[in-house]
Amino acid sequence: MREIRQQIIICGVGGQGVLFVTRLMAEAAIARGLPVLTSETHGMAQRGGTVISHLKVGDFASPLIRHGRADGMLALKAESVAQFQGFVKPSGWIVANSKVPLETDHPLETFIADADRVAKELNHPKAVNLVMLGFCVAATAGNPNSDGASFLALNHMTTVLETRFAGRKDIVTPSVNALEAGFNLR
Repeated sequence: MREIRQQIIICGVGGQGVLFVTRLMAEAAIARGLPVLTSETHGMAQRGGTVISHLKVGDFASPLIRHGRADGMLALKAESVAQFQGFVKPSGWIVANSKVPLETDHPLETFIADADRVAKELNHPKAVNLVMLGFCVAATAGNPNSDGASFLALNHMTTVLETRFAGRKDIVTPSVNALEAGFNLR
């Protein structure tokens, strides 16, 4: 396997599961034997305040991602793109939860999905984060500019969810369904 070095910004607002998604992504990388660093910043409010998480997979010394260095961004809320797109390098990608196309400062490769709609259709409105994670896995696979989120795969994320919630079929089944629904949007 080629050496993996990925820097990803995960952002949104409090209550959306930004930190949960970051932990799932980190656990998937760790399960593959990759070194991981994470860090997060919370806004003033626990729910509704800005949350940004830095995820580095590979050989890095510091957990924070510098502006213009992230390979990609996973935005659980469209408004977060304008606020944090400066972290993404010009050849990077953005995966965002949005109903409409987004404008970015640079010609970044942008993938959008209406995860709010999909989560409601699944009767699991709090699963927007998992829908977006699944969509991110599919959208970034094989990205020639940044190697995509190459440490992720749908089967790895499913395994992480099943392990994390072992014996809790009431949580595992709808979570995996949301992840797969997002993956199948691509």
